Amino acid sequence: MERAQRATLAAVAREAGVSVPTVSKVVNGRTDVAPETRARIESLLVRHGYVARGAGGVQPAARTVDLVFDAMQTPNNLDIMHGALEAAAAEDVDVVVGTLPDDQLGASWARRMAAARREGLILVTSDINLQQARHFAEQHIPVVTIDPVNLPNPDVPSVGATNFNGGMAATTHLLELGHRRIGFIEGPPGAMVAIARLHGYHAALAQRGLTSEPELMMAGPFEFDTGFTAALELLGRSPRPTALFASNDSQALGAIEAARTLGLRVPEDVSIVGFDDISAAQWSAPPLTTVRQPFAEMGRVAMRNLLRLVAGEELASPRIELATRLIIRKSTAAV
Repeated sequence: MERAQRATLAAVAREAGVSVPTVSKVVNGRTDVAPETRARIESLLVRHGYVARGAGGVQPAARTVDLVFDAMQTPNNLDIMHGALEAAAAEDVDVVVGTLPDDQLGASWARRMAAARREGLILVTSDINLQQARHFAEQHIPVVTIDPVNLPNPDVPSVGATNFNGGMAATTHLLELGHRRIGFIEGPPGAMVAIARLHGYHAALAQRGLTSEPELMMAGPFEFDTGFTAALELLGRSPRPTALFASNDSQALGAIEAARTLGLRVPEDVSIVGFDDISAAQWSAPPLTTVRQPFAEMGRVAMRNLLRLVAGEELASPRIELATRLIIRKSTAAV
């Protein structure tokens, strides 16, 4: 017997000398396959462990994929998980949810997934380099990433959002309200999504003939404390910025608290915009103007693409970016 792993339909099709749709017909019990071809495919499916032989012929074995997060500390991940689970359930696929193991994306993890007969892997807000991707390719385990930390590996399909457009929309909104001195709280240096939002901020200013001022920009993790600390410093400068754009909602909520600590009113004294549209954004005081990311749809699209890869299909594009949308609430106002 070959390696203890579930073969993809594509692998079985190659060995049987037929197309993937023909293998799918056999798995799904279709009758429009020649008896000799059906027998050859059924034998390979059983040998590879993709199906088990029963009284009614071949029966599909339980199908399982992994959905792995770098951490489960943000509400975004719940939305991504719900979308991915919904798409998997539609295809009768089970999902094992977890966080990155201690050995990260090493060869041993790929081997464990193969031994457990996992069909594929979705990585959320993590990164995978060429060597790590090779470990999973060697085990015939396709990988899809959501919001990869660095530039997407062209060999690993990814799903994200239009972070540049979102950053530009948020900054343009503030400019249209008459703000000209706009502070920016960046995300972690080097993170692809943070860089894209920063570039959107720069582009919106440039479109109005304005230049970015380094003293109005501070960077840090996507956390409440980052927003609080950065806003305290930015709002303490003279002249004080009349608006702040934070790279995510946690930072923006921290900025609102910093303004409150300094005795400033939001939005009367300072307007604040976030990014993500987490559930807490609409319940903050005041409700937060922010850029909505379609997290649930990102999970659905990533899962559908992964299952296409498992079935041996080619994707139309290795990178998909879903549209963001500005949600205007009560934390911004005209100067």
